[in-house]
Amino acid sequence: MKQILVFILFSSILCWMMFAPVYRHVAILRQALLQKEADYLLEVGASGRYGYIDANMIDESRRRLESRGFDPALLEYDVGATDGTDAANPERPVPRGTGIRLVISYPYGNLFVLDRLIGLEPVPGEARMSAGGVKMSEYVPGM
Repeated sequence: MKQILVFILFSSILCWMMFAPVYRHVAILRQALLQKEADYLLEVGASGRYGYIDANMIDESRRRLESRGFDPALLEYDVGATDGTDAANPERPVPRGTGIRLVISYPYGNLFVLDRLIGLEPVPGEARMSAGGVKMSEYVPGM
């Protein structure tokens, strides 16, 4: 009986050790992809040509992330300016020297359900990973 118990404990720990890095790496990869996309959108949106991050840019971002395995319907984008104005309006670009703020979030979903096997409380299903940043606008009107 003691040998069976040791075998079950050892095999469960071995299985967890084999599969734990896989789902942890999925979370790390998703986070990195979100941050890369946020950095790219900020770089383009804060450039001297645009000064905003509009719905078309966000739609293109959704398509890029969809090609990487994200569900575009679950992605949430929060765009704003450091002075409180709307940074998503192409009619009124954010002037030079004002920051454009972007946050992209995506749910963890059931990614950490395996933690329950070792007695850890998994991340709640409604929790979201997010990435974002602030970049100063380089847009100068009339140029």
